[in-house]
Amino acid sequence: MLQIPLCCPLCLSADTEHFCRDKLRDYLRCDQCQLIFVPPEFHLSAADEKAQYDHHENNPNDSGYRKFLSRLADPLLQRLAPKSQGLDFGCGPGPCLSVMLEEQGHGVSLYDLYYADNRSLFAHQYDFITATEVIEHLASPITELQRLWELLKPGGYLGLMTKLAGDVEMFANWHYKIDPTHISFFSAQSFEYLGQQWGSAPTIIGADVIIYQKPR
Repeated sequence: MLQIPLCCPLCLSADTEHFCRDKLRDYLRCDQCQLIFVPPEFHLSAADEKAQYDHHENNPNDSGYRKFLSRLADPLLQRLAPKSQGLDFGCGPGPCLSVMLEEQGHGVSLYDLYYADNRSLFAHQYDFITATEVIEHLASPITELQRLWELLKPGGYLGLMTKLAGDVEMFANWHYKIDPTHISFFSAQSFEYLGQQWGSAPTIIGADVIIYQKPR
């Protein structure tokens, strides 16, 4: 039997409620930050999660994949100073965004829990940090997002890609929630909440790109 409330993994509020159920999982929504999240009992094990990621085929020579990532790369490149140094968090088994940014003269370090687990990178600060199709996989998004925010230099940019959640009618038929590794679904209000905590209003571009600039 589902126990409610569970604390929100983004804002830690206990003001959560049942939002939706499909044939596989329950989904809760936080009344404070509007994050929709999957209760822990439905999370995959680390081994099962990695097995899902091993099927991903992200080729940096794939023009279609480059076009997809350009939705974040292009506006980020417009903001970056020459020869900026960045971190691609959750780069996956086939890094591509880093290649695109390096082609424009920037340096990019790679971190991924399963494919590039180099935690020494967390001892440095960066001019920019990217996380593309990553934060929807996080069981504790506030832990990782706060860490990334602290790794940014003043004036640096945090660029995120994740599909924005809508109302319950949209969510019930949303293809994005079918992936069993997707457990945290952000709305525009979720990013506004983070912006209030960080003193940085998010720039939301289209349906899945979010950019913050850290105050100087």
